[in-house]
Amino acid sequence: MARILVLDDIGDAVTLVKKILTRKGHEVIGFTDEEAAIAYAQTEALDMAILDIKLKKLSGIDVLEELKKINPGLRVMLLTGYPTLGTAKEALRLGACEYCIKPVEKGELEDKVAAILGK
Repeated sequence: MARILVLDDIGDAVTLVKKILTRKGHEVIGFTDEEAAIAYAQTEALDMAILDIKLKKLSGIDVLEELKKINPGLRVMLLTGYPTLGTAKEALRLGACEYCIKPVEKGELEDKVAAILGK
């Protein structure tokens, strides 16, 4: 299955996504710190990243941009509890595959990840 990086400033959110996707057979590496997530992506092969938009130091958009510099083919899903048309457009412009509004239901998360990885 896939190696998926999950980044959210809320640890419980990381744990929940990790639990859901691990049950689907994916290897999930979770982070609550943007810099640690970016550093990990510089040294490890990843198939996908799931990023929250509101983080502590950087935005998910900033992290998306950095991850795409490291691995232009990386598939990325952005999650947000604060959706705006501006962030959605910017995310898609930078190469995000999906922009989802929190809370994301278990089935929706599983389906969207499967669809993204199937691309």
